[in-house]
Amino acid sequence: MADQNHELRRAGLKVTLPRVKILQILERSKDMETHLSAEDVYKALLDAGEDVGLATVYRVLTQFEAAGLVVRHHFDGGHALFEVSQEEHHDHMVCLESGKIVEFFDEAIERRQQEIAEEHGYELVDHALVLYVRPKDAEAPRQ
Repeated sequence: MADQNHELRRAGLKVTLPRVKILQILERSKDMETHLSAEDVYKALLDAGEDVGLATVYRVLTQFEAAGLVVRHHFDGGHALFEVSQEEHHDHMVCLESGKIVEFFDEAIERRQQEIAEEHGYELVDHALVLYVRPKDAEAPRQ
């Protein structure tokens, strides 16, 4: 819990039990490489016997986002999903059938995006790449 306290203080947020518990849940999801909705966080709190309301979860997640502790994603127009901010850049693949989210980094893709921006007279400042995918059909003929 000391790590979460330090992270909250460093982000300029007061250390409260709901904030610490929510940050712990988000950090565990990072270890499992999953992205959580506010409802997922709320359910995890309930499962752990914590008495934190859904409105509090939404408020804390918004505060975490403003403080740079989490990143909010809206994949394929769905509800917001959150992940702990990471220093290392990564992109995402979202399976349209299962909803599974895969994080990946590809140096060639990163390099090509830089080149494209430069070819058009721009400097790439930031980007978010999301690939929407389906599992390959093993029976489909190859062309």
